[in-house]
Amino acid sequence: MKYMGSKARFAKDILPIVLKGRERDTYYIEPFVGGGNLICNVTGNRIANDIHPYLIAMWVALIGGWVPDKITKEYYEEVRANKGSYPPHIVGWVGFNCSYSGKYFGGYAGDTKTKFGTIRDYQSEAIRNVLRQVEGMRGIVFKNEPYFRLQLPPRSIVYCDPPYEGTTQYANEFDHQLFWAWVREVSKEHKVYVSEYNAPEDFKCIWSTSAKSSLSANGSTGGSKESIERLFVHQDSTPFSCDSTKLTLF
Repeated sequence: MKYMGSKARFAKDILPIVLKGRERDTYYIEPFVGGGNLICNVTGNRIANDIHPYLIAMWVALIGGWVPDKITKEYYEEVRANKGSYPPHIVGWVGFNCSYSGKYFGGYAGDTKTKFGTIRDYQSEAIRNVLRQVEGMRGIVFKNEPYFRLQLPPRSIVYCDPPYEGTTQYANEFDHQLFWAWVREVSKEHKVYVSEYNAPEDFKCIWSTSAKSSLSANGSTGGSKESIERLFVHQDSTPFSCDSTKLTLF
């Protein structure tokens, strides 16, 4: 699924690191699941959480067998203006998958003429991509909670992809200091990994790569800002070494 800040292209690098040494019954948890582009490549015990109720409703409906249709710009604008009049899963689908770059109601994406003179059908692409992804999402426990209220099973693996500091916010203001304090506390009992551009001094980077992204570090979307994607753990954690060419999932 196209989603602002998606880590889909980094799955082959990040997942071998966070899953290294995972025991069969260990839970893999994403407190900020978003487009689900990593968790769909993991099996076994999984919890997917997001504070966005419409997003979670959309995933639950898709896994339950609901198949979306293409929509018009008029319908898009009607849903945006009257969210309470539509089922939550419809609002989630329209808001994320019918918008450019997967930004929630960030502008209608339909049939668009490209610079090459061809027509690109964004919504049909979104439907095909998400329906392919759904199979990998089956069996996940979905939750709609603030990340700090999540009940984590013992000795879980927790991968966090929060709103990046200094970039366009996804919905509400995000308290980064509170988040890092929560990670410090949770890291005492769980293996916690955080994707971000930067982190406080008591966190160490265990992986990084240069990448171009529309979710740019200058706080804007669109264009192609080059940034350094990093994966952090708390300094008291013990990171795993990993051969990222070998991806073994449960």
